[in-house]
Amino acid sequence: MALNNVIRLLSNGQVIPAPRNYDDFKYALIHSTNPSISLLFGDINILPEILAQAREHQKRIVLHLDLLGGVGKDKAGILYLARMGVVAIITTKPHLGKLAREAGMLVIHRLFVIDSEAVKAGVNLLKGYKPDALEILPASVPAQVVAELAQLTGLPILGGGLMYTEDDVQRAIDNGLNAVSASRRHLWH
Repeated sequence: MALNNVIRLLSNGQVIPAPRNYDDFKYALIHSTNPSISLLFGDINILPEILAQAREHQKRIVLHLDLLGGVGKDKAGILYLARMGVVAIITTKPHLGKLAREAGMLVIHRLFVIDSEAVKAGVNLLKGYKPDALEILPASVPAQVVAELAQLTGLPILGGGLMYTEDDVQRAIDNGLNAVSASRRHLWH
């Protein structure tokens, strides 16, 4: 999928809401104009209700698969989520990303960027499969790192983590990120 198409599917601005609990999810449904919500909580019992509410509000759920409880992290679990209507996932695990791609889902690979070796290892990891986007944590990484990852992967680069203020978000965008996910409500407007 083309870079601009991926970004348009995920965000109509700079911030993708990333609720960590049900109350924040309900708030994001009502108060965010963003087309997607990055879900950082939940389990298989509450997921059908969350997906139904998201459809009601014309929102796309980007499910952080590694944080979802109660579903097998295997082919059967991925196919089950696809049949439920999950259209996009975030994962740190390439094998789950590959399975999700095969199931027709949009895949965002999450990479923790702690030093230059993590960048190198992350790029090597992505040689085995091609997600639709890369999300790096923290979103406050230097512009040079964002540019290097974009050049080496050819992927849209998102950021997450350590976004406290609107200035933090703007600085991350100025450093080259296409959008950031944030769990703080005041950044969702």
